Amino acid sequence: MGWLGLDDTDSLEQGCTTFTFHLLLAGLPDAVEVLPPKLVRLWPFAQQRTRGNAAVAVELKTEDEEQLLEYLETFWSQHIAPFAGRRSESHHDSRQQYPSDPGMVWFSSERPEEAFYTASVRHEVQLSDVPPATRSWGGQGRIGATAAVCWRERQPTWEAIVWRTLERHGQNERFVCEATLHRIDHLPSTFLSRDPRKGTSFVAPRGPCPVLFGIRARDADTAQRAGTELRNAEQTEDSIGMRVFVTNQATDDHLSEPVQSTVLSTEVLNRGSTCIVTENGQWMAFEESGPIKLLAQWLRPGDVIEGNGLSPEAGVMHLEKLRLISSVPSRERPKCDKCKVRMKSMGSGQGCRCPKCKVRTNDVWNEVPRVPPYPSWVQPPHGSRRHLAKPLEW
Repeated sequence: MGWLGLDDTDSLEQGCTTFTFHLLLAGLPDAVEVLPPKLVRLWPFAQQRTRGNAAVAVELKTEDEEQLLEYLETFWSQHIAPFAGRRSESHHDSRQQYPSDPGMVWFSSERPEEAFYTASVRHEVQLSDVPPATRSWGGQGRIGATAAVCWRERQPTWEAIVWRTLERHGQNERFVCEATLHRIDHLPSTFLSRDPRKGTSFVAPRGPCPVLFGIRARDADTAQRAGTELRNAEQTEDSIGMRVFVTNQATDDHLSEPVQSTVLSTEVLNRGSTCIVTENGQWMAFEESGPIKLLAQWLRPGDVIEGNGLSPEAGVMHLEKLRLISSVPSRERPKCDKCKVRMKSMGSGQGCRCPKCKVRTNDVWNEVPRVPPYPSWVQPPHGSRRHLAKPLEW
């Protein structure tokens, strides 16, 4: 018995770690028992990430570990090592792209503690932090490969991934049956299949990678059945294989406990993004965060809020969840008892006067409770959430 992990066999223009892993598992010696493979999303701001920053792992059972390691050695040298050094520039993101640096690890009989996974999903880790494996291959990819091995599946989700035929690799356009996907989207256990606002698909990637689609579900059986149904639909293009992965998607594993703080000020930035300056630093609500942005723009100094998100830089949190704890009231002048018209100030220290009947009163204010746009937690719309984000309705 042992654990195998793999990461970083892709670039923006070619390759896919899940597909490489699928081929590796399909060619294992017959005597090797393969348990459900794992797809593990990691720190979204990792410096050398490619796209979704996911690694894969699997538990394998065998009586002949030497035979297994010989197979892994051959597969590595023939099918994985050639990926090293491939690099593609992004046409829509200014972030620096790094060459692929694949890594594979094998842990025999015992795997490291889950603490390394937790560190890898919540902040940047270095290659020097990786626990030593029984056998390892490659470079930077060993970080994600080891983190995937270390993950313990608590309240996981599942994803059925289907890959395109080889002649379709490298092409951006995909053909997936929309009618079947519409039915699948209404199954009680599937999630993030379609955008409920726009009706567009979330299951098919946009780039040239080998993945045709992925169906996410809260149980393995639904993922298997839905993936098979969509794969076999008449209007779905031909595919080369399918495998169901157990995943940490929609688990919130990347988040620590929420932080409560008091608003000091707010500033609306370009295109509606809003910076909330709190007693605990800056909290950023970006344009695409929808309800979070709207609630952030409603806030005033003195409001008490609770938020959660990631901090790619010290003192700045990118909000993924936000709620109001308490708000300072608005102040308004009282109305004239006779005219029911709101009083106006006569100037500093001169009291108030009714603009209609001219009656005067002392300089007074009434406090009025403010009604927030949302009564509880809010998060970004479906299409703007991270893979790791758990829906609030769960």
